[in-house]
Amino acid sequence: MGESTLKATVQREMHEALKAGDKIRLGALRMLSAAITNREKEVRHELSDDEVREVAVREVKRRTESIEAFEKGGRADLVQKETTEREVLSAYAPVPLSDAEVDALIDEAIATTGASGPGDMGKVMGLVMGKAKGKVDGTAVQARVRARLGG
Repeated sequence: MGESTLKATVQREMHEALKAGDKIRLGALRMLSAAITNREKEVRHELSDDEVREVAVREVKRRTESIEAFEKGGRADLVQKETTEREVLSAYAPVPLSDAEVDALIDEAIATTGASGPGDMGKVMGLVMGKAKGKVDGTAVQARVRARLGG
């Protein structure tokens, strides 16, 4: 399978952040690197670039959840730190699909499956999420599919 070029980029950027004394960036990259290593131990092989992107998506989502929690708790200092980390990690995640692209995938999935009501939700979601792999938030897609199928 060969070494992931994204994984090598994470290592290189960690080294650069260390030399530059950029503590927040370094911390975010170290956490991503640890998450990649943990995932490799789970799957027992070196991760491909696509698999590294999947790990990055999970880390970005974690930061988003933390930001929401810290905003509710009135912790502006932590909101800023998590926002900066999320920006660093987003560089390794796939570019999210636009609303129009998601709608097009939903249209295509409904046409392909002949979905006509809320009972067909699983079939439509399966197709959409399969094609959108890591580029959309499943919860948001689910809400849109539910609205379209009349759930």
